[in-house]
Amino acid sequence: MPKLPRVSGRKAVRAFQRAAWEVARQRGSHIVLTKAGSVYTLSVPLHRVLGPGLLRDLVRKAGLTVEKFTELL
Repeated sequence: MPKLPRVSGRKAVRAFQRAAWEVARQRGSHIVLTKAGSVYTLSVPLHRVLGPGLLRDLVRKAGLTVEKFTELL
């Protein structure tokens, strides 16, 4: 299993936007991303460093691989 990079919430949001996810709304310190045709919404906290479990779950729900996600960063 490839190693996940340590990224902030803002960098993760930018990477998901490059993968065609759109910012739907922001409430407090969380940004919610949606994508047409996807059953999931991604709720990304704007922390300095996202936890590895949370980031891996977001990448999986986005339909990306870890390699593709690191390319999008």
